Amino acid sequence: MLFYVLLFLGIVSLWWHWKARDRIKVTNLTGKYIFITGCDTGFGNMAAKIFDIKGFRVFASCLTETGAKELKAVTSNQLQTVLLDVRDSDNVKKVAAWVKAEVQAEGLWGLVNNAGIMGPSVPTDWLDIEHFREPIEVNLIGLINVTINMLPLIKKAKGRIVNVSSVGGRLAFSGGGYFPSKFGVEGFNDSLRRDMAAFGVKVCCIQPGLFKTALTDPANVMKEKEVIWNKLPPDIKMQYGEDYFQKDAAKKQKLSKICLNKDISLVVQCMEHALTSLHPRAHYVVGQDAKLFWNPLSRMPAVIQDFLLLRNRADLVVSHAK
Repeated sequence: MLFYVLLFLGIVSLWWHWKARDRIKVTNLTGKYIFITGCDTGFGNMAAKIFDIKGFRVFASCLTETGAKELKAVTSNQLQTVLLDVRDSDNVKKVAAWVKAEVQAEGLWGLVNNAGIMGPSVPTDWLDIEHFREPIEVNLIGLINVTINMLPLIKKAKGRIVNVSSVGGRLAFSGGGYFPSKFGVEGFNDSLRRDMAAFGVKVCCIQPGLFKTALTDPANVMKEKEVIWNKLPPDIKMQYGEDYFQKDAAKKQKLSKICLNKDISLVVQCMEHALTSLHPRAHYVVGQDAKLFWNPLSRMPAVIQDFLLLRNRADLVVSHAK
């Protein structure tokens, strides 16, 4: 009995120590420079506004002039916007050179790689290589390129790199380029974290579940799927059945409603912790769906994953499995 009491007290003590350690903040961060990609809408947009209020000197990169103008209109004079397409290597280099001139000897305290797109999420045999290329170029190659170009500035400040991945980087729910791109982000993040440890640079990965953003807008997702379905060859449609698209879409929408997290500030809170904590976490799993379902499922045997995920797909008109 005494053994179990001591074991319980030991676990409670370790938990208390971890919580106390988790709350310790880095001092004197006011005025530090941070660079955030993908600030037109969603996580990046909210992060830019909040970090600006908290006293960081924010470089907020936007894909569109409209996004940059709207963000600048509601933030302080200290926040600076810049147009950046992470797919454009010349654009990335020019922006990195501009940031270098701005931060000078101080370096860059934080890099938040947030820019991303979804791309079509449909069966693989509905797609061509271009459907895969764009999400991979934005979500993975673009993220790596921005990181490489900003890395000397981060090392100078012994700062932080925060990569926004997804639970889709741990578990692929369907076909398309989004999930391979996020699996790639996870691998890059882990190798970078180990590479930078010797330089005092902390690298963190945020893994959100399904959140209500422009990326996950149901109308846009359905429209993109429908365009692809309408262009499919007759033989592919025949294999799936003419009513497959509608039935499968209904199942997906039902699951989305159950899993959808509406409060995107939860993701921004994780970004803030990663940038300001003395001991940031290597991974942040965000959202009730991610914590209670997707993340645990990603650790289970493939046979269990397949059983549960395939239940969320419509049946083919005729089974081709043997």
